[in-house]
Amino acid sequence: MTAVSATEHVSVSAAEKIPTRERLVNLAIDIFLFAFSILMILPLVFLVSNAFKSPQELLAWPPTVIPTDPTVENFRAVLADTPLARWIFNSLAFAVLSTLSIVATSAISGYVLAKFPFRTLKIIFVIVLATAIVPFEVYMIPLYFQAQALGILNSIGGLLLGYLVMSFGIFLIRQNVMHSIPDELLEAARIDGAGELWIFWSIVLPLLRGALGALAVLAFFQAWTAFAWPMIVATTRESYTIEVGLALFQTGFTVDLGRLSAASATVLIPSITLFVILRRNFVQSVASTGLKE
Repeated sequence: MTAVSATEHVSVSAAEKIPTRERLVNLAIDIFLFAFSILMILPLVFLVSNAFKSPQELLAWPPTVIPTDPTVENFRAVLADTPLARWIFNSLAFAVLSTLSIVATSAISGYVLAKFPFRTLKIIFVIVLATAIVPFEVYMIPLYFQAQALGILNSIGGLLLGYLVMSFGIFLIRQNVMHSIPDELLEAARIDGAGELWIFWSIVLPLLRGALGALAVLAFFQAWTAFAWPMIVATTRESYTIEVGLALFQTGFTVDLGRLSAASATVLIPSITLFVILRRNFVQSVASTGLKE
């Protein structure tokens, strides 16, 4: 018997040892998860489909998944009647700058809180965790008056004022630093004469690549989907973010479904692109954070 035949025999024997009931249970779970995933994706499929439908087809019943007569008129109308490109730029600038700020502050704060044994830092960490349970709406109005006093309303700076730091990000990085970076490694670097900045930049940050990638995804989507704060800070049409701009397609009595779908489908491109690029870091970081003791 050859090695390949022996391997196949072992695989068949292992499969035969699995009880029939267990295989049926696993099959039922797979079918349920597949059906659930289809239900989750279906709204996005209809969103993209509606963007290419005419007004008559949008009102047809039953609705069609694939447009019978595709048209790009909805996209042309959105680009012609609204500053959609400007709104996307505002949202991108806001989300990217907010992500960079949150990643930087979380990395520095998480490292300091995890590896520097000062009693006052523990108190600061408790305060940071306490702020996580306070809804943003509680201090949104005082923050608005602060933005007004600084003269940064209707600007990217005003949008960033409420999205510079994320308490969950500090917690996430602190936990990763505690469990993935041994103290012996840092002490060895200090004995060799390395400074704290060099240690942070050359040792800590490379080891936190997965966690920082996951945090970047969370921070980007938090800013990209923000609605309440941009709606208060941005009061001119040119300073709207995309979430506030999409609300203009809905009035008190009607919804322009075709244009709303076209604009929403266009907005999906940056967020999907970012998730595809960083999805591996996101999954690895979340999985490792949950498994490490």
